[in-house]
Amino acid sequence: MIICALCLIWHLVLENLSKTYVSVLIPLAIPKVYDYSVPTALIESVLFGVRVEVGLKNKLYSGLIIAIREGEKPAYPVKDIVSILDTAPIIAQKQLDLWKWIASYYCCSLGEVMSVALPSGLKLSSESKIILAHDNVIPFEELNDDEFLLAEALELRNEIPLYDVQEILQKKTIYPTIRSLMSKGVAILKEELKQKYKAKLVPYVQLGKQFQDDEGMHKALDLATRSEKQTKAILAYLSLEKKGEDLRKKSIMETADVSAAVIKALVDKGVFLIEQREESRLKRKLNTVDEIPALSDLQENVFNQIKELETQKRKPILLHGITGSGKTLIYIKRIEEIIQAGGQVLYLLPEIGLTTQITQRMKDVFSDSVEVYHSKISNNERVEIWKKVKKDLPVVLGARSSLFLPFKNLQLIIVDEEHDSSYKQSDPAPRYHARDTAIFLAQQHQATILLGSATPSLESFRNVEEEKFYKVELLERFGGLELPEIQLIDLNKAFKQGRMKGMFSKELLAEIHAVTQNREQVIIFQNRRGYSPVFRCGVCEWYSECTNCDVKLTVHNRFNELRCHYCGKREKLPKHCPRCGSQELAKLGFGTEKIEDELSSLLPELRIKRLDYDTAKTRAAFEKILTDFELGKIDVLVGTQMITKGLDFDNISLVGILNADKTINFPDFRAHERAFQLFTQVSGRAGRKNKKGRMFIQTFTPTHPVILETIDNNISRFLTRELIERQRFKYPPYFRLIYILLKHKKPEIVRDAAEIFAKELRKEMGNRVLGPTEPGIARVRGLYQRVITIKLEKDTKIMRKIKEIILDKRGLMKNSDGYKSVRINIDVDPQ
Repeated sequence: MIICALCLIWHLVLENLSKTYVSVLIPLAIPKVYDYSVPTALIESVLFGVRVEVGLKNKLYSGLIIAIREGEKPAYPVKDIVSILDTAPIIAQKQLDLWKWIASYYCCSLGEVMSVALPSGLKLSSESKIILAHDNVIPFEELNDDEFLLAEALELRNEIPLYDVQEILQKKTIYPTIRSLMSKGVAILKEELKQKYKAKLVPYVQLGKQFQDDEGMHKALDLATRSEKQTKAILAYLSLEKKGEDLRKKSIMETADVSAAVIKALVDKGVFLIEQREESRLKRKLNTVDEIPALSDLQENVFNQIKELETQKRKPILLHGITGSGKTLIYIKRIEEIIQAGGQVLYLLPEIGLTTQITQRMKDVFSDSVEVYHSKISNNERVEIWKKVKKDLPVVLGARSSLFLPFKNLQLIIVDEEHDSSYKQSDPAPRYHARDTAIFLAQQHQATILLGSATPSLESFRNVEEEKFYKVELLERFGGLELPEIQLIDLNKAFKQGRMKGMFSKELLAEIHAVTQNREQVIIFQNRRGYSPVFRCGVCEWYSECTNCDVKLTVHNRFNELRCHYCGKREKLPKHCPRCGSQELAKLGFGTEKIEDELSSLLPELRIKRLDYDTAKTRAAFEKILTDFELGKIDVLVGTQMITKGLDFDNISLVGILNADKTINFPDFRAHERAFQLFTQVSGRAGRKNKKGRMFIQTFTPTHPVILETIDNNISRFLTRELIERQRFKYPPYFRLIYILLKHKKPEIVRDAAEIFAKELRKEMGNRVLGPTEPGIARVRGLYQRVITIKLEKDTKIMRKIKEIILDKRGLMKNSDGYKSVRINIDVDPQ
C-alpha cells in the first residue's frame, strides 16, 4: 500500500514537471497576462503567436500565445486552453516587442494594444447562446407565456443565440425570462467563439467528367438540345475556355446572357459542376504601369543626400520640402529601388480618406505591388492585406493602424506630413503617436525612416538641433514656380469703411470673380463646419446648448437642425425661443455651410461646393467632390482643413482664409504652430502648375507675428520665436507633458477624485504636477471632466519613474471606495 501511494505521488510529480503552460494575451484592458495549461492532445499544436480559445470570468475569448514553458506551475490555479485556432503564428516576436513598447511608453495594458493592433477579422467575438437542458423534462405547466414561448422554440431548435431570443419574445429585455428558465432547469447558457473573418468564395464552373472529351461534349449538347439558353451556356463555357479566360459562373452567365436557373439546370443534369474557390477581395489594377518621371537636378541632389545619409549611422531623416517642391516624386523613386531590392515599404499618411490623389498616384506607378490599409476598408479586406504583408507585399500605403502589420523585410518607412496631429490616437487607448511609433518600428527592423513635411513639427526641428535627426531641404518649387503672393485684408478697416459684404471683403470677392472668369478655380478655407456655431434669442439671450456636453449646438440649415459636434445630439430648429417664446432668433457666426450659401447669393453664376464632414462622410462622396473639382465642374470649393491635405490640382489660382484669428487664438500652447502650418499648407494649394497663385487672409490682427511669418514664408523666424516661448514656459519640445483626464457623471465625485489624485501625485513628484483644472469643455457625452497636467524633464529615467508612480496611484484610486467608477485616462505626449 505504501509503495502504491509513493508511486502515485511520484506520478503526480512527474506529471506536473512535464506539464506545458502558456501565457495568453487577451484583447482586454486587464493589467496582466494570464497563464493556462495545455491539454496533452494539443501540445504538438502549441506555437508562439497562434490564437487560442480560453475561458476568463465565465466567458470565452480568443487570445494569443506569447510564451511557452514546461513544468513551472503558476502560483494560482489555472484552466486548460479550450482549443487552438491557427496552424501557423499570426504575429512575430518583433510585433509583440512593438506592442510591449507601446504599452510601456503610453501607459496602457498590453491587451489594449492587441485590441487596436489586430484587425477585427482576426479577433473572435464571444457569442452567447441558450441551449436546451436535455436531462430534464420541460415543465410547460409551470411556465408563464414568455417562458413557454422560448421553451417551445428551444425544444425545436436545441440552441438559440441571444439576439434571436429578442426576436422570439419581441422584447428587448430578455434576461429575466432566460434566468427563470435556467433556474427551472429548462435551459443553460453556453458561450461560443464566433469567427469574424470569412474567406470570399466564388463559384467556378467545370464540365462533368463524362463530358470533357469531344464525344462527351456532343452528349452534353444533346442533353441541352431542347433549351436554347442551356445550349448558349455550354457554348459560352467552351468559348471562354478556348480564350483562356476565367470560368466563373458569373462570367458564363454574362457571356451567354442567361440566368442562374439555367446554370443550375445544367448542374442538375451533371453537365456542369460548381467549385467554390477562395478569392481575394483586394482589387487589382490590370492597366499598364505609369513610368516614373525624371527627377529635377535639385530633386536628384536631395535624393542622393538621402541615400548617402542612409548608409551612415541609422537616424531618422527629416525632409523639409516646401509645398509643391515634389517630395512625393522623391518618395516614389526611393520606393522603386526598395521594391527592386526585394524589400518592403510602409508609406504613412495622416488621414487616408483625405489623400485620394496620392493613393491613386501610387497605384498608377506600382499597380498590384501596393495596397491601401485603413479603417474604412472592410474587416475581411484588412485580414487579406494582413496575410499579404506577411507573405512579402512590397508597399503598404496606410494610416496609423498600418504600423501593426506583420512586416517581414521592412526597409523604408515614409511618414508624410509628419507634423499632422491626426497621427496621434486620442481614444481609445493606446493613445500613441504614429510618427514616434514609426521611429521605434524602424529601429526594430533597422530600416530607414523618412519624415517629410513643408512645415515640420517643432519637436522634429529640435531633434535636428540635438543631432538626433538628419535634415535634408528642398526649398524650391518643382519647375521653378514661385510661392503664392499673400495679400492681407484688415477686417477692422474693411468693416469701418464699408468694404464688407457679409463675411467677404470686396477685394476678395472681386478676385474670386476675376479668377473664375478666367476659368480658374478657388479654394475658401474655414475651419468650422455647419451654418452658424451659435443660435441665440435676441430678447432673453437664451442660447441653444447641448444637454450632454457643455457646448453650444451648431446650426445646420440644410437639415433644419441643431447639432452637437461632440456627442452627435440632434434636434429640430425651434421657431420660438424655448425660454421666452420670442421669434427673434439669430444665427451668429459662420461655418462652411453659411459661406457656401452667402457666396452663392453674391456670385450666383458660380458653381460652388463644400468639402467637409457633412458633405464627405463616406470615401465615395469625398472622391466624387474631388473628381468634379479636378474635371473643372466646380469653380469654388469651400472647406475645412480637409482641403489642406493631399490636394494637388493644376487650376487653383486663389485661396481665401476668411477669419485667421480663430485659428491663431485657440486656447492651446500649440495654437501658433498649428496656425503657421495650416496657413502655409493651405497657401500651397494655389499656383501648382505654371502659375503664381494668390492667397487672401482676412484678419483683425494683421500685425500678428504668425501672419507676418506666413506672408514672408519665414520659418526660421517663426521657429526662433516659438522655441524661446516654449522653453520659457516649460513646454515641448524642451519638456515632456502627460495629461491625466478624469471623468464621471457626477461633478462632485470627479472633482474630489481629481483633488485626491493630484495630492497623491504631488507627494512624489512635487511641482511637476499642475492642477487639477476644468478643461475648456467641462462636460462631454454626459461625463464631467478634470485634467491634471504633469510637466517633466526630458530624462528617460525620470520619465519611466513618473509613469510607474502614475500607474500605481491610478490603481489605488480604482480600488478606493467611492471612486471605482471614475474613468482615468493617461495621455503621454498629448497633441
